[in-house]
Amino acid sequence: MPKSTSKLKQYFPMIREREDIKQEIRENPKLLEKYREWDEEQQEEFLDYCTGVKGVKILYDAFFKEIMNPENTPERLNELLSLLLGQSVTIKRVLPGDSTRLADEQSLLIMDILVELADTSLANVEVQKIGYRFPGQRSACYSSDLLLRQYKRVKGEKKKAFSYKDIKSVYTIVFFETSIKEFHEYPQNYIHKFKQQSDTGLELELLQKYVFIPLDIFRTIYHNNVKSNGKNGGGNCWNRTEAWLTFLSTDEPEIIIELIRQYPEFKEMYEEIYVMCQNVEKVMEMFSKELIQLDRNTVQYMIDEMQDTIDVQKETIDTQKEKLEEQKTTINTQKEELEAKQNTIDTQKDEIETMKQQLQSVMAQIEQLKKQ
Repeated sequence: MPKSTSKLKQYFPMIREREDIKQEIRENPKLLEKYREWDEEQQEEFLDYCTGVKGVKILYDAFFKEIMNPENTPERLNELLSLLLGQSVTIKRVLPGDSTRLADEQSLLIMDILVELADTSLANVEVQKIGYRFPGQRSACYSSDLLLRQYKRVKGEKKKAFSYKDIKSVYTIVFFETSIKEFHEYPQNYIHKFKQQSDTGLELELLQKYVFIPLDIFRTIYHNNVKSNGKNGGGNCWNRTEAWLTFLSTDEPEIIIELIRQYPEFKEMYEEIYVMCQNVEKVMEMFSKELIQLDRNTVQYMIDEMQDTIDVQKETIDTQKEKLEEQKTTINTQKEELEAKQNTIDTQKDEIETMKQQLQSVMAQIEQLKKQ
């Protein structure tokens, strides 16, 4: 298909032509300078997204925040959370996040938003470009912070009327654009729900709950289905949860077309993004930030991989060191035993030599008596 042709343009007429965008860039020195900072592959990728040759990446920071902002369009995040949590969700308000945590970890985050639901429970929705190591430990720590934050707020509001029954669940929901290896040990599962429960069947209302969604695994499963059922989504029919995950995870025009065919309401969201794409300067700035983040993520990923290798090597060295210490201890023990045996032999040798001398003295005395 020629670069100038866009399968998506027939659905989104506001998509601009490739040459129009390039001409605008050439006429603006600031845009041209930024454009020339990219390599040829990055330039082509940018133009492909803006002209609909490729679908836009919904998980780009600016796009995701624009489309899923609960202050502007709460019904979207309401529906997504309702599907994931299996209950009706209404966002009451958006709460300020943990700035300390963001400062430490924001390089891998696309979005981190904390919302209060209608029943006063809290939900933290997070999208990670590349999955953090130790996701269980991290999520548990943050969930504990949410629970304590809710406790302090409710107790402060209720004062003497406070009761622990006023404390509601806290939900930690994490989307992974690229998940870590632990998730790939379950290649047929793309939604993982966790909660605390007893090993005896006793039921208590423990409040910390988690949902992890590895979108890369979802994409793999879906693509396998496409290959089995034919191109253009032939034979594929998504439920609403799958439709939302498709929306969040794919930039393939054929799949986007099939999605809006089955669920026309997603077309409005894509239209909002392509309206944003008409502002070339704004989208170029966003694209540059994404490239910088991609570099940082790659570096962080390499660091994590190197750390894994170092940890394995250290474990191997420690094991070998323990074996050497054990061998050294065995050798020292054997050496001590040999030295003890040598001492015994030397003592016995001295005793024999003494007895020999005594025997020689007796024999000499006997010879002397014989002569007399």
